[in-house]
Parts: sequence; structure tokens; C-alpha cells
Amino acid sequence: MARILLIDDDPLVLETLTGGLIAAGHEVVPASDGDEGLALLAKERIDIVVTDIIMPRREGIETILELRARQADVPIIAISGGGRNSNLQFLKVAEKLGATRTLQKPFSLSRLNQLIAECLPPQ
Repeated sequence: MARILLIDDDPLVLETLTGGLIAAGHEVVPASDGDEGLALLAKERIDIVVTDIIMPRREGIETILELRARQADVPIIAISGGGRNSNLQFLKVAEKLGATRTLQKPFSLSRLNQLIAECLPPQ
């Protein structure tokens, strides 16, 4: 299974997704914003990144750009529940700037696991 860097500023989302991904057999490295996520990426072996888009401090688009600059080959799944604008706009921008896949909140854990499997090389 995968070692996942999970970045989301909502503690409930972070806790729920972490628990679900661990139950699916993954190892999760949680981060509460892009700055923390990038710091962990520098120290940890990561197979895939799942990042929220709307976050304080370093938001998801900026985080994706920095992830691509540091590790061009790491798969990235961008997730968003939106904000003032449609979350679909944020997700389209994320995809154009380097996200491997995007997922609109709310989503099922099974759909997230399906995207993770699609982004990783066969085992």
C-alpha cells in the first residue's frame, strides 16, 4: 500500500480521511497546511500527495506548484469543497498546474482509494 502525505486544514476532514486511509492499508503522514506538508515531504518518503486547495498560510495551488518543483514525479490528488467561487474552477486550475487527479468534496472514501490506486504504479 501507499505512504500518503495528506494535507487539509480542517481537523475533522484530516482525522476522518486519515482513519479511512489507514483502514484501507495505507500509511498516512498528516499535515494541516501546505507549509507543514512541504516540510514533511522534505523529511519523509512519500508515494502520493492528497492536498486540499483552500487552506490558510500556503494554499493548495501554491503547494502543488512547489511540490512539482521539488518532486516532479510524485502523484498529486487535489481535493476541494470550494469557497466563494466554484470548487470546480479551483480543481481545473489545480489540474492545469500539476495535479494528477482532482476530487470534489464531498466524496466517498472508496472513490479516493480508487484514485490513489490509479495514480500509483501496479504492485
